[in-house]
Amino acid sequence: MTDPASLSVLVVALKTLTLVLGGLITYFAYKAYRRTGAVALRLLAIGFGIVTLGSLLAGIADQVLATEQLYALVVESGLTAVGFAVIVYSLYVD
Repeated sequence: MTDPASLSVLVVALKTLTLVLGGLITYFAYKAYRRTGAVALRLLAIGFGIVTLGSLLAGIADQVLATEQLYALVVESGLTAVGFAVIVYSLYVD
């Protein structure tokens, strides 16, 4: 059986990696939007920003606020769904 403390460390490490990579994708999409003015790139940056924000808020709720993990999962899943909806919309905008 795996030690819960080591799993907690693994979750924090993976959330940190998610935040770094999500932040970089958001930054580069926004940078491309500023360079080109393409609305689709702005929406792409917003979508990835929302997904990344969901991960950040879920991590804060779980680790800092010590709320029930189910609430953190609901926050993360909700913002991930909204972020992905914005990303999908960005692929159809001219």
